[in-house]
Amino acid sequence: MNAKVEQASGTNAADIVKLVLAAAILVGGIAGFYYFADAPQVLRILGLMAAFVGAAFVGSLTAPGRSLRSFLTESSFELRKVVWPTREETIRTTGVIVVVVIIISLILGLIDLLLKFVVMDWLLKI
Repeated sequence: MNAKVEQASGTNAADIVKLVLAAAILVGGIAGFYYFADAPQVLRILGLMAAFVGAAFVGSLTAPGRSLRSFLTESSFELRKVVWPTREETIRTTGVIVVVVIIISLILGLIDLLLKFVVMDWLLKI
């Protein structure tokens, strides 16, 4: 197992204050977006984006933020190792899935008709 994952990263009081500050910045940006409804749309969107960036920056200064950054870095590194299927493999696999779904839906439809026939005609005699 990865040694970084096994380490326990505790959240201290300063981190909690930073996370509350990040949440306040985010809420302030969203509230400002709606409060200044008469301002130009571009300025409102830029203010909202600035609030998101500011909240992300303040949140990244905390221990959970650092661990999230580390996780995202390692995830992007692992994604580079993935061998993606070719276009032909993707099309072939999609075709097989579509055929199997059609076959199973036909089987389930036939079972439904059979059960309807048994219940309605034999048991209930309607």
